[in-house]
Amino acid sequence: MVLTATNTNNVKVYTVSGSNLSRKLPDWLARRKRRELQKDVEWTNRLELIQDFGFPEAALRIKVTPDGRHCMATGVYKPQIRVYDFDNVSMKFERHTNTENIDFVVLSDDWTKSVHLQSDRTVEFHNEGQMHFRVRVPRFGRALAYHSPSCDVLVCGASPDVYRVNLDQGRFMAPMQTQSSSGVNVVAVNPAHLLYGFGTEDGAVEFWDPRARNRIGVLEPFIAGTSGNSFEISALSFRGDGLGTAVGTSSGHVLLYDLRQARPWQVKDQQYGLPIKTLAWVEPTTGAAVGDAAAEPKVLSADAQAIKLWSAESGRAFTSIEPAHAINDVCVVPESGLLFAAGESSEIMAYFVPQLGPAPRWAHFLENLTEEMEQSPTQAIYDDYKFVARRELDSLGLAHLIGSPVLKPYMHGFFIDLRLYERAKAIANPFAYEEHRLRRVQEKLAKARESRIRATTKLPKVNRALAQRLLQMQRVDKMERKQKQQQQQQQAAGSVAAGHGSDSDDDDDDDDGAKKLNGGRQRKKAQAAAAMATAVLEDSRFGDIFTNPEFEVDEEADEFKQLHAMPTMRRTEQKQLKQQQQKKRTTRGDDDSSSDDEVDIRTSKGPAASLEDDDDGDSDGDFFS
Repeated sequence: MVLTATNTNNVKVYTVSGSNLSRKLPDWLARRKRRELQKDVEWTNRLELIQDFGFPEAALRIKVTPDGRHCMATGVYKPQIRVYDFDNVSMKFERHTNTENIDFVVLSDDWTKSVHLQSDRTVEFHNEGQMHFRVRVPRFGRALAYHSPSCDVLVCGASPDVYRVNLDQGRFMAPMQTQSSSGVNVVAVNPAHLLYGFGTEDGAVEFWDPRARNRIGVLEPFIAGTSGNSFEISALSFRGDGLGTAVGTSSGHVLLYDLRQARPWQVKDQQYGLPIKTLAWVEPTTGAAVGDAAAEPKVLSADAQAIKLWSAESGRAFTSIEPAHAINDVCVVPESGLLFAAGESSEIMAYFVPQLGPAPRWAHFLENLTEEMEQSPTQAIYDDYKFVARRELDSLGLAHLIGSPVLKPYMHGFFIDLRLYERAKAIANPFAYEEHRLRRVQEKLAKARESRIRATTKLPKVNRALAQRLLQMQRVDKMERKQKQQQQQQQAAGSVAAGHGSDSDDDDDDDDGAKKLNGGRQRKKAQAAAAMATAVLEDSRFGDIFTNPEFEVDEEADEFKQLHAMPTMRRTEQKQLKQQQQKKRTTRGDDDSSSDDEVDIRTSKGPAASLEDDDDGDSDGDFFS
């Protein structure tokens, strides 16, 4: 088993859970099949950071208890709550609920007391044994927070009012009315001076003093390129020093404010245009060296697509994580580099970033395990290099670099830096762009020709080869007639220009007469073949040859092969052969020409050849056989 590792911005991120890293057994698998899996190598060598770390369908929310020893998560389906024990790296228990969970808050240092906001407008209070109490709020809730000094549970939702449930008195208190016209999306409590922060749908953040229960300030974020009411506040987080405030919008922007100033000192775009779901301040770990990346405070921002870590001071990107599934919630294990991401997958994803912090005490084995089981990176060493053979190296004029560090020998060639290769190629062939441009023009012209409408001849389904040969005979006859007319016109023009001549012209006339005699015989044969082809194609008496399957000529039959021992030659090949024979007649004499004619007759057994070479037309019966 290997661990998947990414190296974004030179920061290694190890996937230690989720993304099908560990094979999970389905609940319906019988015990007999469980015993069979003991022989499966992949199953026996699987890696599970925490046993049963996931849900049947998807995980909705996840949080680490304040003491850092347990983790509580909610998911579906069926809606349930699961608590995991870090000391035993396994699930402690699971508890089913009636509806899906929207948000929850851990009230005690451990997992024993928690409050859950459900999708049916109910707020459930759970203890270590069961669901202790349930109360319903007037409007559907969206977020939850707890103010420990006053024991107030703050519930915001589809209403401008923020409801307060006092756990000490066990009743609803007077709600806090915000200036929002539609609703409140998120609520947060400052850990230093316990200031309330409400993020509204109108794109404003209201700050309330819990002592006077009055509004003390309104923050209206502004993003360049957007109007004032074009986005909502989707996430809100206070820094531990009491001054830093991170505001996430539905447009995918994160703004960092100092409570003493109205303008943000940092604006970060998540680049996906999706609402920010989680914001967290990642403080430097104890023992980090000054100047180290881990010693710089960072901000974690997550939307449904990616998790990004970046510097809170400079805004410089630290690393990013893009899971294979949509993200619902993210939490960071305190004082470590381990992240948990709840998403639309059956497994809760866990990522370990060594440069962010050390492994937690209960998972100290990750320090050595990640290095030993790291998967080899997919990027090759020579990604920015070009492989060049020795011949191409000589053509580029770079053969003198052989033996230098510039060329890295490999197999039958060398690896050369891609930038150097491009420069050398441009110098060796300065007209490469012109050639490329001409080649592109030729490709476009060829593509345009293909789109033209062409006249196509439809061949019958029966005796397709025979019909094609007959059509070829007609085309050849038309071409020869056209060539004959052109020759006659040229001869008439030449005779008028040259006049009547000398004794040498008489000898030429004799040769021309012999050629005309042979040409006339060939034209008569071609005309007879074309006339026969036209008669077969157009005469209704021969119509069944091309429509009735019973008249199909089986060219693979033994009878056909006996009558046509040699394969049919193409008309162009026959003409070339005859031209060569005519040249031989003029040099060798009459005896050689007669022998050449015999060879021609033996080699042309096809229908077109037999029609041209047989003066009596006896080949008609052989053709139709």
